[in-house]
Amino acid sequence: MTRGNEKKREGHVESSVDDIFNSFIKHTLFKNKLVLQSNYTPESIFHREKQISQIAPILAPCLRLERPSNLFIYGLTGTGKTLVIQYLKNQLIKKAEKESINLLIPFINCKLRKVADTEYRILAELIKKLGGKVPATGLPTDQLYKKFVDLVDSNKQVIIIIFDEIDQAVKRIGDEFLYNFTRLNTELTQTQISLIGISNDLKFLDSLDPRVKSSLSEEEIFFSTYNALQLQDILRNRSDEAFKEGVVGDGVIEKCAAYAARDHGDARRALDLLRIAGELVERENKKKISLDYIDKAKDKIEADKIIIAVENQPKQFQLVLLSILQLYKKAQATGESQIFTGDAYNLYRDFCLKTNVEVLTQRRVSDIIAEFDMLGLINAKVISKGRYGRTREIRVDLPESLMERVSAILVTSLNL
Repeated sequence: MTRGNEKKREGHVESSVDDIFNSFIKHTLFKNKLVLQSNYTPESIFHREKQISQIAPILAPCLRLERPSNLFIYGLTGTGKTLVIQYLKNQLIKKAEKESINLLIPFINCKLRKVADTEYRILAELIKKLGGKVPATGLPTDQLYKKFVDLVDSNKQVIIIIFDEIDQAVKRIGDEFLYNFTRLNTELTQTQISLIGISNDLKFLDSLDPRVKSSLSEEEIFFSTYNALQLQDILRNRSDEAFKEGVVGDGVIEKCAAYAARDHGDARRALDLLRIAGELVERENKKKISLDYIDKAKDKIEADKIIIAVENQPKQFQLVLLSILQLYKKAQATGESQIFTGDAYNLYRDFCLKTNVEVLTQRRVSDIIAEFDMLGLINAKVISKGRYGRTREIRVDLPESLMERVSAILVTSLNL
């Protein structure tokens, strides 16, 4: 190709990209996409009046500078737990400012590893949110607690600490940090601290040390799942704010709600479906969301969820999963359909030797396989082999379209 032709082609590509950008600027379907995102707190919250009326009087004593009871909130994903707490947080802060009451309500997202994978990091994040500074070199954790106490105990105030997805932090670092927080009031002279724990794990409290459980769950509120009709109300309200008139086709709201109702009444999933369907329509330069775009959005969400889950697994988990995928691919090529734990372990051990990673015991690898089963990446059925004991028969549950992509991600991540 001549230099002139190359320049001509580059100019054509730049023009094409510019046309795409101009199209998105001029022809958007959205009025306000933010209202369909999980971090948006609406002015009106549908079908959570009961929970709001239960939680508000529990927290209201802070407006008299009295310590509210510690509160534990639980329910499945997408049932409005964080939404309601954020809404009440905003209302409390507005009221406190109006009445000149010293009230602080820091929010800690325990799902973020960089925030909540050690007690030190949780405490450091809290100090930063309250306006303090933590030295980059680090301090012993007990000194960090002293720094926290010195920071907050300078005047009369109430602090309500919200730990969202608190179960994620406890899984990583244990529940001792919660006990330490519940005991902080004994060291404070002017400030009083309350905790709000939010969890998707319905059995989370059962796993806590009895000391922690009795302190954390002074009050408990359960959030039930939304049904399809409730999800339709939520979606209609948000879609009116999110999209221009006439963008949402007939039956789209109902189909989004039906999908989400089947998935444990997850409102977050329903909103994601609607938003991503709108984005896909926009990318194809169409003007209306039709029913088939809800199916396309569903496929995309499921694929993205799998990719994120695979990318975020620890190295040992990735080695086990790659072993299973490669065995499954080989079994398909030879017309076989069965993979067993022992086969997966043998290949996993080979991969460990290649990557200089410690080889786990077969029992631990079996536990990892069980966790993949819970994530829905595989199906692992325990079967008896008579006098040879029990094993797991493994079937991969990934869509065929994702098999190669997931394998490639694992190979790259593990440098194999």
